Amino acid sequence: MDFAEIVSGTIDGRYDATALPDILSAVRKHLRMDIAFMSEFTDGRRVFRNVDAAGDAPIKVGGSDPLEDSYCQRVVDGRLPALMQDAREVEEAAKLPATHALPVGAHLSVPVKLSDGTIYGTFCAFSYSADHSLNARDLEMMHVFADLAARLVERERKIALTTHDALQRIQSALDHDELSIVFQPIYNLLENRMVGLEALSRFSAMPLRSPDVWFNEASEVGLGRDLEKKAAQMALRYLDQIPDDIYVSVNMSPEHVLDGTLAAALEGVPLQRVILEITEHSAVVAYSELAECLAPLRAAGLQVAIDDAGAGYASFRHILNLAPDRIKLDMSITKNIDRDPSRRALAAAFSRFSDEIGSKLIAEGVETPEELATLESLGVVRAQGNYLSAALPLAGVLTLNTQGMVARAGGR
Repeated sequence: MDFAEIVSGTIDGRYDATALPDILSAVRKHLRMDIAFMSEFTDGRRVFRNVDAAGDAPIKVGGSDPLEDSYCQRVVDGRLPALMQDAREVEEAAKLPATHALPVGAHLSVPVKLSDGTIYGTFCAFSYSADHSLNARDLEMMHVFADLAARLVERERKIALTTHDALQRIQSALDHDELSIVFQPIYNLLENRMVGLEALSRFSAMPLRSPDVWFNEASEVGLGRDLEKKAAQMALRYLDQIPDDIYVSVNMSPEHVLDGTLAAALEGVPLQRVILEITEHSAVVAYSELAECLAPLRAAGLQVAIDDAGAGYASFRHILNLAPDRIKLDMSITKNIDRDPSRRALAAAFSRFSDEIGSKLIAEGVETPEELATLESLGVVRAQGNYLSAALPLAGVLTLNTQGMVARAGGR
């Protein structure tokens, strides 16, 4: 990694604080120094956060010493110059035991200053012997890389703060019942009746955001498993209130099928009344392992649906490798299907394909009577969407079930 790459990568965000060892190494080698390090000033001590050395170093990452005894503090407050070609020739440095114990010959040190003006620590390099070739240009280079280091430190702190806030949000939702479940009916169009309910999560916590944002954030901070498990368990608790001829469909990502979250959520549940919707957005590395995890559950009655089919490449891979019982046609295909021959052709192909492999096709996101009529004309038998029913609390769904689909769909 050369200087130009380091600078551009730090500015455009390609590098984070993990690049600091590379930066120190590049600086040390360029200046022909024995050791380069970055320190942090905290609680009256100088803590070595990053160290690069040509051989065994007398300082280690995580080590610390009193700040007042250090070169770093004296450089920051002006008692020592930032560049010393030979520290033993500088009166203030010569007083310090480390100068002779290490020994310290040539030394460069500049403050790492954050954007609010506070001093994080110092960016330093030194050699055991003197180097009278060091000059102002070398010191300027140290300032440039100290500024880059400050950028990386601030970026890392911002990420840490963001992660902390996200953890608190997700944990609060888990601990304080800020998650609730609604159900969207799935209808058999030929039989004119409700056959299934897709369980959907809703969040009352602030900030008000769509469920996918909550689940994505939970995954990013390591709480995806907990949130997906809780959502599935909350939905499945309603099974005993739902008529026996109506199944409940729950969503879970492949990674949480593989890690046992799904099996834990399904303990004690009548699996013949449950459909697992595997989300389209998550890539699967080893389908054989996923199929192996699902096999005993499917043998006990669980059915598998592939969600968002047609929205991306991952859904096709899921379908080809998992032999799903149901395929859910993504709303991006359903939308305006009555006016778009390309969408009609794709839906017709999915309809024929699902028949060929013995799977049942469900159209998602039906918003208009024209879309519904077009889907029916293409042989699509099952559908859900706001035209048929919005997602509702269970009580509202059960009321709809007694009315029948014709009443809900305006007499179609």
